[in-house]
Amino acid sequence: MDDFNNDRQIDIVVANTGANNVAVLLGHKDGSFTIEATYRTGLDPYYVAVGDFNRDSRLDITVANEDNGNIGAIFGYVNCTFRNHATLRTGDRSRPSSFAIADLNHDQQKNIIVTNSESNSVGVFLGYGNGSFANQLTFSSGSYSYPKSVVVGDFNHDTQLDIVVANFGRNAISLFLGFGNGSFACQVTYSTGSYSYPRHVAICDFNNDLLLDIVVANYYRNNIGILLGQGNGTFLETPHPHSIHLVHEIFVSQNRICHLIEVYHPML
Repeated sequence: MDDFNNDRQIDIVVANTGANNVAVLLGHKDGSFTIEATYRTGLDPYYVAVGDFNRDSRLDITVANEDNGNIGAIFGYVNCTFRNHATLRTGDRSRPSSFAIADLNHDQQKNIIVTNSESNSVGVFLGYGNGSFANQLTFSSGSYSYPKSVVVGDFNHDTQLDIVVANFGRNAISLFLGFGNGSFACQVTYSTGSYSYPRHVAICDFNNDLLLDIVVANYYRNNIGILLGQGNGTFLETPHPHSIHLVHEIFVSQNRICHLIEVYHPML
């Protein structure tokens, strides 16, 4: 969600997996939306994110094409239209599943961080600011980890961005501490409990200590867990996870309110 046409209304871009396209829906003041256009993608688009990757002050769209093993970038143009696709390879049988967008190496350019769920890795594409990217750097999340969600934040107060990943297959989350140049230390893992199958992560300061905490959606345990940040790259698990039915994704507002989307999702 973002404002694609600068009318101060929130617009939506959505991945239509069965139709192999993304749709842009423009928002109106009354809370309604109209479909502006659809744009072709690769096979099975699963996740979308937005950012200005070529520094033209227009938002661009990135989409994870799960069955193609790549990321598609669709660049914003005039009148809220998009054109000029670019393709970033994540690898054969990688199945990219989620993104984070951030500047990892302090060059003022947007980078793409992607979870490659079947190749059990986190990929980093460093942007050049002209719509092109360096080849993917990969960081292992462990065999059979099946990473499904990623967020970035500075968890140890060194002014470098770090990565947190939900490892659906390992019942754990992984923390990768950043070096500030687009590379990361080996992962440190925190258990989310046996048969929890964490599906989504988000970050916020939940206890007003000015330190980032992690909230994780434990899909098969029907609960969410909160890990309280200690400011040095370590976390403490809260003793009582919050029960909720079939939690799939988590969103956190600026007011530190956790919003949950409860979706029955039979095909993971």
